[in-house]
Amino acid sequence: MSNYADCLVIIKNILDEHCGVEQGLVGPQSRLQADLGLDSVGLLSLALELENAFEMYLGEDADNPPETVDDVARLILYRQSEMRDAS
Repeated sequence: MSNYADCLVIIKNILDEHCGVEQGLVGPQSRLQADLGLDSVGLLSLALELENAFEMYLGEDADNPPETVDDVARLILYRQSEMRDAS
């Protein structure tokens, strides 16, 4: 189980290594598309790498996808709590 700060570090690392976004540009309120410049391929890459890193399916809501780094971190923590509660 990760905490919020751990999630942010992992998200920043993935954005840097797999999406070409400098870590210094990334904060919790950074918008994935508008601020960090992720296109559909970048968003897919981020999602896949996060699923691999956290060993889970994110299953984000297609009608209300995460827009900020904070949204992504909270989704990860929510999915982890679901997995913990299910076991």
